[in-house]
Amino acid sequence: MCGIVGYIGKAQAAPILIKGLSKLEYRGYDSAGIAVFGDQVQVVKAKGRLAELDEKVKNMGGVKGCMGIGHTRWATHGAPSDKNAHPHTSMNGRISVVHNGIIENYIQLKSELEKQGYVFVSETDTEVIAQLFDSLYNGDLVDTLIRVIGKVRGSYALGIVCSEKPDEFVAVRKDSPLLVGISEDGNYIASDIPAVLEYTKDYYLLNDNEIVVMKKDGVTILDLDKNEIKKDIYHVDWDISAAEKGGYDYFMMKEIMEQPKALKATISPRLDNGQIVLDQLKYTDEDIKNINRIHIVACGSAWHAGIVGKYVIEDLARIPVEVDLASEFRYRNPILNKNDVCIIISQSGETADTLAALREAKRQGIRILSIVNVVGSSIARDSDDVLYTWAGPEIAVATTKGYSTQVALMYLIALKFGQVRGCVSAEEAAKLVAELESVPEKIEQLFALDGKMKELAEGHANAKDVFIIGRGIDYAVALECSLKLKEISYIHSEAYAAGELKHGTISLIEEGTLVVAIATQDTLYEKLVSNVKEVKARGANVLAIAKEGNTEIAEVADEVIYIPAIDDRFTASLDVIPMQLFAYYVAVARGCDVDKPRNLAKSVTVE
Repeated sequence: MCGIVGYIGKAQAAPILIKGLSKLEYRGYDSAGIAVFGDQVQVVKAKGRLAELDEKVKNMGGVKGCMGIGHTRWATHGAPSDKNAHPHTSMNGRISVVHNGIIENYIQLKSELEKQGYVFVSETDTEVIAQLFDSLYNGDLVDTLIRVIGKVRGSYALGIVCSEKPDEFVAVRKDSPLLVGISEDGNYIASDIPAVLEYTKDYYLLNDNEIVVMKKDGVTILDLDKNEIKKDIYHVDWDISAAEKGGYDYFMMKEIMEQPKALKATISPRLDNGQIVLDQLKYTDEDIKNINRIHIVACGSAWHAGIVGKYVIEDLARIPVEVDLASEFRYRNPILNKNDVCIIISQSGETADTLAALREAKRQGIRILSIVNVVGSSIARDSDDVLYTWAGPEIAVATTKGYSTQVALMYLIALKFGQVRGCVSAEEAAKLVAELESVPEKIEQLFALDGKMKELAEGHANAKDVFIIGRGIDYAVALECSLKLKEISYIHSEAYAAGELKHGTISLIEEGTLVVAIATQDTLYEKLVSNVKEVKARGANVLAIAKEGNTEIAEVADEVIYIPAIDDRFTASLDVIPMQLFAYYVAVARGCDVDKPRNLAKSVTVE
């Protein structure tokens, strides 16, 4: 959510900033801007897409200078507009600031600054930073930034340029992601590595309240006492092409098609002669046997992966599992006991609500196991144990391979814990591991449904309401399928446990209403068929998803999509594929921006 890019070096900054911001479009934004230092600081801002900003810059004949900061804004304080876009500038023009996050005490600070004579032109919390920095400025950027940090409350990643300092700028982060890219030709700050990957693969990861002084010939990282911090250099091992579309119209389709590869990368290294090997975990067998309860905490699709995890962990390992939305977890005063484990799931590893929940769990003294995709992210660094999904870069806002690899790790944890606790025999484990290894190939088979799902999607592109039902693990998948459809096509969609239909929801079913019925749990199949009959009797148009061989459902559904036969516990990996394709093609048919849905962001770094 929001994106920051900064550069100082030998080249012209404006093209680097705009190109870098284009690599962060997936984070979601409604306006953009840059501040470039040449003979003076020039600020250019525009509501809308980056193309609007680029056109403005071109109409000015370019913006010259080898140092600058840029930003794509997702509105939190004040509507999208040129004046609310970043960078924000102090009243006298001396200070320019880009900011991700939320300044919680900005109203109080704004009032104090207005009494000093500062006049505000935007509705944002960020402008307070620019005016406050100016009011405290003593000629030293670091000293001033430390004083600013001491006065603000909230989350922030900041890049700050001063018109009196043509050869340096400063940056800092707290609870919002920021990295520092380094190269011989210049140095960079960015919210995410794709923004600078064209220029460097080497970078530093910042911890909270670490200040960076950016210069052409190097960077210095300091703590709040101005002590220099030596940090390890991270090196990206994937190429820029991995973050490009590769011939697909949208990143989402590319990432759907990358799921077999991502799953192999997640599963295969963790299997050894049929045994689950989770070397990254520091759990002894005794630790696993002593687990009292597992708390899975996540947001959005990661929460749905966690619900799948609840079903399989309780089934295979017989450990009680609670699944919490991260945004609710820390506010409900959760009861966490000794020998409980908290599993944190986040694709980016920077999700603000999830990070806050992690810290609440740590405060209460329980062990944290995180499942993330981004190496060295905040959640990864704050956890006791980390399992990386190794899905590669995921650019589309609507997750596909990120979700699928999270589900795969849920399977691996359930199997490992089940074996250690004596709930899964060696014979059963071998059978289940073989089934799990077959998942990537079976997903490949499902891609043959592409044309069929496109046809069905185009036929339902004008739907106003869609209901997706399932039982057991199928209900968990229904939640994810519903989210996919609503977030990229803007069609109202709801997921329900099929047995709940008669408790009110069935009153919404009328002639022609699309109901997607997921019926891949053998033990619940007959009950789900009965639910299909109930909605058909009210006039619903039913699209069913079933296992190969379960043909009875074709007698009551209008269309049936069959997935390859697989153990019930692993159907979540297959059920979701046709519905990802369906949601994608519905969105395309409706003319939606598939990769960048309105009002949404890839990495939600504010509460």
